[in-house]
Amino acid sequence: MTTQVLEFVKLSDRDRRKADAASKLARPGTTFEVYIRQQTGADYRVELPTLASEAIQTLLVHLVRGQRVAILAEDEEISPNDAAEILGISRPLVVHRMDVGDLPFRYVGKHRRARLKDVLSLKARLETQQAALDALADDTESLMRDHGL
Repeated sequence: MTTQVLEFVKLSDRDRRKADAASKLARPGTTFEVYIRQQTGADYRVELPTLASEAIQTLLVHLVRGQRVAILAEDEEISPNDAAEILGISRPLVVHRMDVGDLPFRYVGKHRRARLKDVLSLKARLETQQAALDALADDTESLMRDHGL
């Protein structure tokens, strides 16, 4: 399955206040019961499984904090533009990462597509590398300050 647009959702301040009540009620292990009213007038109550309830709780927490959220399946394929937004780098740099083998991809026609889990894996590697570089910079500054090197 290929997405053409990665859509992030962010709640308005008014909607955040409404959702905040639900996020405060939810505790780990809490299940949600959903009330559905169809246009035909039929009403249904559905108790969600624990894992689905936990996913909704996580979603609510992020939305109430004012964060933008997108929901994608792990195997979903995304464009280089979408990958760039997730990684926080430019599209040309994403294409370069694809070309050098850092980010697996496939062609759909003439368009490149990468799996979301591969993009997230690359993001984790980049964050680990950045943390190591930051630690090295801190050590270097400490040596210069404490030992005049």
